[in-house]
Amino acid sequence: QVQLVESGGGLVQAGGSLRLSCAASGRTFSSYTMGWFRQAPGKERDFVAAITGSGGITNYADSVKGRFTISRDNAKNTAYLQMNSLKPEDTPVYYCTAGATIDSRWYKNDNWGQGTQVTVSS
Repeated sequence: QVQLVESGGGLVQAGGSLRLSCAASGRTFSSYTMGWFRQAPGKERDFVAAITGSGGITNYADSVKGRFTISRDNAKNTAYLQMNSLKPEDTPVYYCTAGATIDSRWYKNDNWGQGTQVTVSS
């Protein structure tokens, strides 16, 4: 299994930007599709974005299209989530996941990081 460590969360004002990072262990990082999910207290973990191993295909939740960008650097074994024009509803904990594919249903994915908190103040 791949081990994942998220970082980059923090407090930001509405309209601001943050970049999250997900560092992965192992020598086969480029073979994994990477994904980002987020979870607010008492709610299910929701799909945010995914990117294929080569970086050629990306997919986004409608709620973040045009504001968030997922990318990866296979040489650094790291995936990123650039978040712009942040809104208070973008506030929950963000989790990174990796797999041969990424299913938008969180419980279908096996490898998860510990999460990083993002707080957007209004």
